Amino acid sequence: MNKTPLQNEKKTALEQTQSHFATHSIARLIAFFTRRGARLLTGTRSLWIGCQPVPKQRIYYANHNSHIDFILLWSSLPTIMRRKTKPVAASDYWLKDGFRQFLIKDTFNGITIQRNRDDHTDPLQPVKDALEQGYSIIFFPEGTRNLNDDIELLPFKSGLYNLHKQFPDIEIVPVWISNLRRVMPKGAFIPLPLLSTVCFGCPLEQHLDMHKDIFIDYAQKQLLKLKEVENQ
Repeated sequence: MNKTPLQNEKKTALEQTQSHFATHSIARLIAFFTRRGARLLTGTRSLWIGCQPVPKQRIYYANHNSHIDFILLWSSLPTIMRRKTKPVAASDYWLKDGFRQFLIKDTFNGITIQRNRDDHTDPLQPVKDALEQGYSIIFFPEGTRNLNDDIELLPFKSGLYNLHKQFPDIEIVPVWISNLRRVMPKGAFIPLPLLSTVCFGCPLEQHLDMHKDIFIDYAQKQLLKLKEVENQ
């Protein structure tokens, strides 16, 4: 017996729902094992020095040494905060293939942005959309991984300043992540079993009248202060 168009439509909708549920379940399972595995292998400890892990909207900005640094920061957040926090990642790396895209979008609920563009679109628009929807974000102002052992931080891009200007009421929290160049060296697929630390500092003071270069310098210094505290 041939099915009616309505029956076919209902069947298609049911199949899509089942497929979405299966994808979501697999993504949550991978997220669980990735989070636990990364913290176990790296011996990560979380230090909340300048703020408390409370469920409020924030922009967490951190130094960028490895592809797993956002995983360690993200996994340092309590569950209720982690579910409302989106890591920001580069699309040229994370959208290279279907598996990476599944990881960043479905598993980690992340946002991808284009670092190199030929048009005049705002690369931060997906980030701004997430903030307007009430999400917190994990942001890397250096824009790319710092692979130079002789430099503590690469120069910050203007993105953090622009977000501060547009969202002045959202707390901006510096986070120093230590040892990740040694934990996950370039070209490695499995983290090395070394101790790493995720250190959360005091939210930046509101400086809407501050010139961009001065604000960026201020944000960099606040981040580097955490390295000094972590080593004490």
